[in-house]
Amino acid sequence: MTPRIYTQEEIAKISQSALLVGATLAEVAKMIAPGVKTIELDRRAEEFIRANGANPSCKGYEGFPYTLCISVNEVVVHGFPSEYELKEGDVVSVDCVVDKDGYYGDSAYTFMVGNVEEPVRNLLEATKASLYKGIEQARAGKRTGDIGHAVQTYVEERGYGVVRELCGHGVGAHMHEKPDVLNYGKQGSGVMLRKGMVIAIEPMITLGKRNIGIAKNDWEIYTLDGKAAAHFEHSLAITEGEARILSSFEKIEEILKHK
Repeated sequence: MTPRIYTQEEIAKISQSALLVGATLAEVAKMIAPGVKTIELDRRAEEFIRANGANPSCKGYEGFPYTLCISVNEVVVHGFPSEYELKEGDVVSVDCVVDKDGYYGDSAYTFMVGNVEEPVRNLLEATKASLYKGIEQARAGKRTGDIGHAVQTYVEERGYGVVRELCGHGVGAHMHEKPDVLNYGKQGSGVMLRKGMVIAIEPMITLGKRNIGIAKNDWEIYTLDGKAAAHFEHSLAITEGEARILSSFEKIEEILKHK
């Protein structure tokens, strides 16, 4: 399938959904603290999304039963919200997708719970930085391999692992569209990026080795060595120049700054 090219009007609608994801993750940010059950975060997110006239897209997607993917410590992505109570020193990736007026927005942020060990803090900083390294390469005329190469080079130079089995993707009229956007690769390889394409870039980076397993629920992906992982994601539109980031971490980080 050829990646879809979106009009400016359609991109504005995708951005509306993506910004709602950021606002939802900001609501989650307010709640994250030791002793909070991850299922409580999920309930608040669903309530907030529906109150804003949108749908929680993950809920029911291929049988996924929750609004949020909440992945704690060694769980990389697709974690189930549960009765687990967050603990001091945990890190928790929260991935959210919403659809409003027929268009989807997708973003993820990894939060620290209280005081986190320095090696894990550094992992989160590097993962987030690698996202923006990838975004720098996301412009018309470049290829998806340029994005993956930028992410991979940045994190591997710092000793981290890049999960290979999962990737970013197109997003817009559907939650997952072409092209696949790998977090590793060769410069000049992959799908050519064109103005009007909308993609989600989402580095999934490990503190130790990149090898992963899948839980018995067939959803949760975890590091085989039990070391922490981090995950950050933005939805963005391709232009002739710098990509237009459609999602936002601004509200999230404003809340975190004052906690």
